[in-house]
Amino acid sequence: MQGWPELGCALWQLVVLVSFSQTEEPTCVQIGDPEIAQLSQDGDIVLGGIFYFHSTFDYKFQFAQTMLFAIEEINNSTDLLPGVSLGYNIYDTCGSIPKTIKVALALNNENGNTSSNSDTPCTKPVQVQAIVGETSSSPSTAIGTLIGPFHIPLISHFATCACLSDKTKYPSFLRTIPSDYYQSRALAQLVKHFGWTWVGAVRTNDDYGNNGMATFTETAEQLGVCLEYSVSFFRTDPIEKIQKVIETIQASTSKVIVAFVSHLDMDVLIHEMSNYNLTGYQWVGSESWISDSQIAVVDKNHVLDGAIGVSIPNTHVSGLREFILDVRPLRSLNNDLYKEFWETLFSCKFKQEKSDENYRECTGQEDLTGVENSFTDMSLMPIFNNVYKGVYAVAHALHEILGCDETCNKNVQLDPLTILQHIQKIHFKTKEGEEVFFNENGDPAAKYEVINWQPRENGIVDFITVGVYDASLPFDEQLKLHNRSILWSQGSKQVPVSVCSEKCPPGTRKVLQKGKPVCCHDCIGCAEGEMSNITDAVTCVRCPPESWSNERRDACVKKEAVFLSYNEIMGILLTTAALFGTCVTAIVTIIFYRNRTTPLVRANNSELSFLLLFSLTLCFLCSLTFIGQPSKWSCMLRHTAFGITFVLCLSCVLGKTMVVLMAFKATLPGSSMMKWFGATQQRLSVLGFTIVQVIICILWLSISPPFPSKNFEEFKEKIILECALGSALGFWSVLGYIGLLAVLCFIFAFLARKLPDNFNEAKFITFSMLIFCAVWITFIPAYVSSPGNFSVAVEIFAILASTFGLLICIFIPKCYIMLLKPEKNTKKHMMGKGPPKTF
Repeated sequence: MQGWPELGCALWQLVVLVSFSQTEEPTCVQIGDPEIAQLSQDGDIVLGGIFYFHSTFDYKFQFAQTMLFAIEEINNSTDLLPGVSLGYNIYDTCGSIPKTIKVALALNNENGNTSSNSDTPCTKPVQVQAIVGETSSSPSTAIGTLIGPFHIPLISHFATCACLSDKTKYPSFLRTIPSDYYQSRALAQLVKHFGWTWVGAVRTNDDYGNNGMATFTETAEQLGVCLEYSVSFFRTDPIEKIQKVIETIQASTSKVIVAFVSHLDMDVLIHEMSNYNLTGYQWVGSESWISDSQIAVVDKNHVLDGAIGVSIPNTHVSGLREFILDVRPLRSLNNDLYKEFWETLFSCKFKQEKSDENYRECTGQEDLTGVENSFTDMSLMPIFNNVYKGVYAVAHALHEILGCDETCNKNVQLDPLTILQHIQKIHFKTKEGEEVFFNENGDPAAKYEVINWQPRENGIVDFITVGVYDASLPFDEQLKLHNRSILWSQGSKQVPVSVCSEKCPPGTRKVLQKGKPVCCHDCIGCAEGEMSNITDAVTCVRCPPESWSNERRDACVKKEAVFLSYNEIMGILLTTAALFGTCVTAIVTIIFYRNRTTPLVRANNSELSFLLLFSLTLCFLCSLTFIGQPSKWSCMLRHTAFGITFVLCLSCVLGKTMVVLMAFKATLPGSSMMKWFGATQQRLSVLGFTIVQVIICILWLSISPPFPSKNFEEFKEKIILECALGSALGFWSVLGYIGLLAVLCFIFAFLARKLPDNFNEAKFITFSMLIFCAVWITFIPAYVSSPGNFSVAVEIFAILASTFGLLICIFIPKCYIMLLKPEKNTKKHMMGKGPPKTF
């Protein structure tokens, strides 16, 4: 690549490097800067590494031990790279970007002491074939920018910035830890799951924090979560800036803090928060610190108790823990880095010429039996596993390139681009069965565990797994929380509440507060006649006709549907009256049937009497069809049954009246009227009058029948279920025809009122018709003016009153004679003469 030869030779080894040895005896490259520590060992292929984690040596050596463990496994394997020995060069640059870049630029092949200020021209081609590292995102972006044009693979175990997935900027970057893009989305879903819509945000002011928080903010806004504040800091900032971050938290109203902060910056923030009273806040943490036991040790004021967040899934690599804790091989290193680590690990000092400090002398024979410190803490095993997988990813790629079977071809010239392409395509399983592969962005599958800080009585914090997050699943199924109880801030078991405004209940709508985020709103009651039947409604809608808005306006309530039912008092009374009338009619029928051969029954046309009693029974029963909830069939039945039964009843009454009148007219000399109104003619007249009403009803039902309807206008708070007439003409035609027959009955009865008393029932018919006409004349204005189901009650009352009038006036006097005055129920008495009484 033109323009890069000078830089190429300077990029032989950067952070963790793999180079194929070109000499018979590979040399250990030493870096001119004495501040940069190194561990090394030769091999056919040399792997290098740089690890930095906290300010102690413990974690550095744990990472180094993990790399050595993987290399030793591969060197002893007959299946992977058989006959090829791997060496290593491991560097510690203390997380400093300048030192990391200095290592990258200072190292070159066969020139161990070349410094950055050397004037010697560099013309050698690049010798770096693959790199595993760096720990942090910002150093990784710096290295990735430098080595990207050379296609040198860079595999990181802990650099999570989503920006590193951009293949246009970092074409050769890969990692064994998921991208922060998925972690940020997981944290946003976690916050939304617990109903926290008003949160604060603290982030590290670097690539890790800024990019991670940007993705979190975007996802949170999509889920309806608002940020009250978002502040950043870096561990090297002046103390005043960190204090300002804490003051922002104190002045806030949100009770949940999302901390997208690296472990190093969280360490600084915790130390400074110890001077403030910041208890009572619920912390939501990123994977960088949420499962870090050292942060829990530093948190002496228990500010972070109850914290929840996402972490890399816990894993187990068989044999790794025992290998890390076996520090005896480190004694053979015999360099300054080993001595400093050993003194830190066992709190002793190697023999020095003069020392005023009282330290136990190191013998070099110490062991870890009974020792409890950060080095024996295996809480970072998931990170160690990422280092382990990174080394194996390079080994599997080399295995394919070297064409390894029983042996490997060591004469193959290694090319960085070829190695990169093979690493991108590898797909293998570790000895624990975990799949290792990279997607098109160089990222692994994104899976996290949800971790909850639960302090014990002795102050030690347990990191309890309470859920999982799997980005490969559908969005609604990605976050799953276990039923295990979560311990919240200050030991509470109640989920904290962090909202800017409470949810607006049904019956109200949200109105945003001016100048504030969308999560801050006021709840305004819906106007009269409007409704909102959901929580947090943006607008109110007009209440449907079936509903109404009560006076408090807090909800639209469904109107009560009312009709004349059998359960209410009025319905019970009317039903009782109808059944009573039916029973009385049945008793009268029995009395008449038992006395059917007596002169009184025979003289008043027994056939019409029984037909009239039958029609009166139907009149009483038809009133029951007006009670109950209206339906299609009940609406058509009630009016037609009423019309036909009443016409049948009046036809019988009219026939009886005409029989009485014609009977006396026939006694006149030369009269032949009875032959024109005999039994057959009487039956035909009743049938004819009734058929006319049947025809009217059929036309009514055919053209525009009655139907059930809902009356919303009568009462504001009720719906009246009633039967609409359909055709008003049909209804009034039925009623008018009944009125016509009633008038005819009255006229004929009135004409026969002065006939002999003993044989005359015309006066009783006259009285019954007076009652009948009075009831129905009164019915019309009462029916029209009665509201709701009262109009139905008026109609039933009219039916029962007129029916009782006919029953009492026509049949009760006869029953009186048959039951109490049987001596008058004789033919002689019936034919007796007497002076007519004035009516």
